[in-house]
Amino acid sequence: MLENLWQYRPELQLRESLDLVGFEVDATDGKIGTVDEANNAVGESYVVVHTGPWIFGKKVLIPAGAVEHIDEAARKIHIGRTKEEIKKAPEFDEKTYRDTRYHDEVGGYYAGFTDSR
Repeated sequence: MLENLWQYRPELQLRESLDLVGFEVDATDGKIGTVDEANNAVGESYVVVHTGPWIFGKKVLIPAGAVEHIDEAARKIHIGRTKEEIKKAPEFDEKTYRDTRYHDEVGGYYAGFTDSR
C-alpha cells in the first residue's frame, strides 16, 4: 500500500495538465486550507497544503493517495482524513519535504490508517 499512497486513485482520472495550486482542501470534518504546491509525478504525487490560521499558518504534506475526490468546477480537494489526523502528521520541513526519508516518514504515518482501497 505504501507505493499507492504516492499516486492518485485511478478513479479520480486526474488530467496531467490540471494545476491544483489554489484549490481549497477539505478534510472529512471541514476545511483545512489551500493547495500551496502539487506534484503529479508518477509514484511521487502529493499536495502541500497551507493551513492558514487553522494550525497557525503551517503547511502539511499529504500523499496523493489520501485524496478522495477532486471537484474541478468548485476548485476543491477532499482528503479522506480528519483535521486531527492531518494535524498529527509528521511536521512539515521546508528543507526536506522532497526527500525520500521524509516521504517514508509521512507515508508510514498515512499508511497506518484503514483505507477502503
